[in-house]
Amino acid sequence: MSERGPYRIAVVGAGPSGLYAVAALLKSQVPVSIDVFDRLPTPYGLVRFGVAPDHAKMKTVIDTLRKPFEVPDVEYFGNVTIEPGFGAQHLREHYHAVVYATGSQRDRDLAIEGEELSTGAVRFVNWYNGHPDAAQADFDLRGEQVAIIGGGNVALDLARVLLKDPDQLGRTDIPDRVLERLRSSSVREVNIFIRRGPAEVKFTPVELGQIGELADVDVFLHNADLPRSAAGSELDRRVKRNLEHFEEWSGREPGGKPRSVHFWFHTRPVEISGSARPEAIVVEQQPATGHSEQDAGRAAGRNPRSIPAQLVIRAIGYDARPVPGLPFDPASGTVPNRDGRVVDRTEIVQGSYVTGWIKRGPTGIIGTNRSCAAETVAAVLADLDSLPAPRLPSRNDLRAALAARAARRTDWQDWLVLDEHERGLGRSRGAERVKIPDLPSILAVLD
Repeated sequence: MSERGPYRIAVVGAGPSGLYAVAALLKSQVPVSIDVFDRLPTPYGLVRFGVAPDHAKMKTVIDTLRKPFEVPDVEYFGNVTIEPGFGAQHLREHYHAVVYATGSQRDRDLAIEGEELSTGAVRFVNWYNGHPDAAQADFDLRGEQVAIIGGGNVALDLARVLLKDPDQLGRTDIPDRVLERLRSSSVREVNIFIRRGPAEVKFTPVELGQIGELADVDVFLHNADLPRSAAGSELDRRVKRNLEHFEEWSGREPGGKPRSVHFWFHTRPVEISGSARPEAIVVEQQPATGHSEQDAGRAAGRNPRSIPAQLVIRAIGYDARPVPGLPFDPASGTVPNRDGRVVDRTEIVQGSYVTGWIKRGPTGIIGTNRSCAAETVAAVLADLDSLPAPRLPSRNDLRAALAARAARRTDWQDWLVLDEHERGLGRSRGAERVKIPDLPSILAVLD
């Protein structure tokens, strides 16, 4: 690599994948000037808006993610949407390289009758996490029974938030209006429906164990078909610990507690019934793993069961939105790429890169994004000298162009002001912070 820098690089997305990429670029000691764009007015993406309110320890990764913004050559451009008027081609004209870290923001569909009566996990998680996209969302929690479809940690988060003591949630960053709704909730029973068996679930043991720690909540297993002993098996450590939790709960006598969680294994939803709102979910039992295709065919339509549910939440995975100006594969929900280099059919799109879920799909934990970003940044650094020089306006020119658009952009200083304001709200409630959940209120604090 020659010394013709400094190189101007744009990173689109201020969540973990984008900020790990910024950190890797800075660590390389190649002369770079980096602008970080995000459609939200605040940084940290999935950490701020995806991690459950009561998982404060997981949010401490913010201490690492914020470090790049302490460097003078890194600037934050918040509340900026990448769209046709300010899309991939526009960015490529102004930067040597553009790294997209836009994630996966949409729920997958079930494709069953009555699905329109359900809500996606993204919307519910956004609501309780104070995401501006859910500023107008609200949920009727007057019903006693909730159905959650999915076998991953998001399903556990949903169940825990719905059943946890609101006084405990009051010590988290959950928005005030959400806390009040949970205080008045009538939910007493959460049913989690999982297509596969206990050994195939995607839960992590710590999150699964927290379900058993909920006060005044009984745990029930249905169609579990547990192995006789997990201790002597060749299963990996995560699966063994999960099975140990399930074994413990299966041996418990029901405690007659006022609330309950039911895990339904080998069970698939086939219909959601109701009119204006859900009334029940119809499910069918599936054969356990290892049964033949012929057995599976015979099992189709077997043992249909209708279980009351006044709220149904889909937590079956995420899809990404296409990025204006970039190729997109709807089957995988990713931008086609080779080691992070964007590929259109067979040709590499010079100067365009991806990292995070938009690169590999919605898999892995927050820390997985570090190695994913490192691979992409290695590709950026290897290509820099071969990339054509862009038209390089000053940051003042860029600010002027953004000011001409309708949205009021936010910067890092704005975030520091909002951060202190939210912490002040938290102190009055005995919490570390209380989130402001809507864009107008955020801008009012800043202005």
